Amino acid sequence: MKKSSSLLCVLLLSGFLAACGDSKDDEKTKPAEPADVLYNEAYGQFMAGKYKDAVGSFEEVERQHPSSEWAVNAQIMSAFASYQTQDYDTAISTLERFTKLYPSNESTPYAYYMIALCYYEQISDVGRDQKVTEEAMTALREVIRRFPDTEYARDARVKLDLTQDHLAGKEMEIGRYYLKREDYLAAVNRFRFVVENYQTTSHVPEALHRLVECYLKLGVRDEATRYAAVLGHNFPSSLWYRDSYKLLTGKQVAEQPAASLDAPTVSPAWWNYLIP
Repeated sequence: MKKSSSLLCVLLLSGFLAACGDSKDDEKTKPAEPADVLYNEAYGQFMAGKYKDAVGSFEEVERQHPSSEWAVNAQIMSAFASYQTQDYDTAISTLERFTKLYPSNESTPYAYYMIALCYYEQISDVGRDQKVTEEAMTALREVIRRFPDTEYARDARVKLDLTQDHLAGKEMEIGRYYLKREDYLAAVNRFRFVVENYQTTSHVPEALHRLVECYLKLGVRDEATRYAAVLGHNFPSSLWYRDSYKLLTGKQVAEQPAASLDAPTVSPAWWNYLIP
């Protein structure tokens, strides 16, 4: 009985392994689906909002038909589907591979733009580390440099301004921290960095005022007056200028014209009036 049972087990096991082998052979010999069919299935998933499924399906297009035009389009769509799920790292990786494989493809400008957008979407509040903000700036500048006359470059310029404003905001936050702790020299360095490196941002008027405030605290009235003059000449209606004027004169700005602070009369590049 034991020998019969053992023999039966061997026969069953052999039959099972043979069946598995036949199944694997069937998979190997099974013809690949047409590229357009696979792509349309993936696209249908994407349009239905099934982005994670779509990523895998678009990747299948590339796996089965790597040299087809459908595979080229599938890479872009796979990256876009990853972007929709906020899987930015995967999207960036896919897009960077695309730009290396197809540097002259008509979708390459869009791929570079999407890389920048992936970084841009991750910009956090000013209280956190700004590494991703700097990466966004680098990627946006790359779009502008490579494709200056495209719609992607136009949008990149807008986003670059916003990104610079974000970085300037981070510097201002640190500067205010030092100012509150009465570490005036450290605060001066931060505020000057904003004035000298982020001249087109919305933080410049406050940065100039804070410099006036810091230099007065340090007892360097000439420098305080100089920064107030630049502030008054370039941002005369700013509330920050009103505050600076009052700090220096003890009067409201309406009582005396800004010219009394020796403001420059011409300012083609106003930051040139600051000390080097």
